[in-house]
Amino acid sequence: MLSRIAESLFWLGRYVERADDTARILDAFMHRLLDDPATDEHAACRTLYAILGVEPAAAQGARYDAVGVMDLLGFDTANPSAVAGAWCAARDNARGVSEVISTEAWECLNATWHALPGQRKAAGRIGPYAYLRFVRERAALFCGLADSTMSRDDGWLFLTIGRSLERVDMTARLLSAKVVASRNAPDWSTLLRAAGADEPHRRTLGWGRDPQSAARFLLLDQTFPRSVIHALSVAEQCLATLAGGPHSARRDVGRMRTMLEYAEERTFGTQLTTYLKELQEGCVTATRHIADEYFQYSAPLAWQHRED
Repeated sequence: MLSRIAESLFWLGRYVERADDTARILDAFMHRLLDDPATDEHAACRTLYAILGVEPAAAQGARYDAVGVMDLLGFDTANPSAVAGAWCAARDNARGVSEVISTEAWECLNATWHALPGQRKAAGRIGPYAYLRFVRERAALFCGLADSTMSRDDGWLFLTIGRSLERVDMTARLLSAKVVASRNAPDWSTLLRAAGADEPHRRTLGWGRDPQSAARFLLLDQTFPRSVIHALSVAEQCLATLAGGPHSARRDVGRMRTMLEYAEERTFGTQLTTYLKELQEGCVTATRHIADEYFQYSAPLAWQHRED
């Protein structure tokens, strides 16, 4: 497979997952502001910007609000960290690999991209929740179509690796919203709903659960497909399946998986912040090694005129 196509598929998977997870995080924070009017809106929005690594351009001393958050992180098509921007970036990557992904998957991406402006207008009338739910549903549809209509070749492997690494990073960021800024963050139930894990968590552990069980479930549950350790296992298997090449990225992913798999339960709560930081840094390192190993481009041949 050409490195250009592999890179586009890798980032296609990452951007679709980013749009999905950013929509989930935004939905959790919006519900937090709605459910608890006493929440400091400025502090909550500032925390959200910090978690997603976004620096809003605002005048000194200006207060952040939910409207500004949605404009920057929900509707901005030029910002690849925003919901709309990530989906536009996913579509741009898919246009260059339309011969590799299935027609159904491409049509899902393209139809969603055309529908986003109308969904944004509707959000101005009825609120952002339908817009965020629409993106989550379309991301799930795309992933389902990709899994059911693409051969398990190198193209699917790169798409899945990108999606898995982005899921690890964004789930770690979602948990950071609770761990780092618990005062202005959503409660554990809202956070689990944002990760699509509320019902699986309840079925697995029942109603009588301690607050930290949510973090353990999102990080360590081997059977839940959106958990961090499950996503790391999938990425590691895909990297092992890819033929040839060095294995630095596989070691990075395996190191993160091993860190969680052998985490001591008695110190898990006190080490949670460290785990989340190492997961985010590990995703950056793994992405860099994947780019070095699989996405290298040869320098163009430069013809020189020789004078005799």
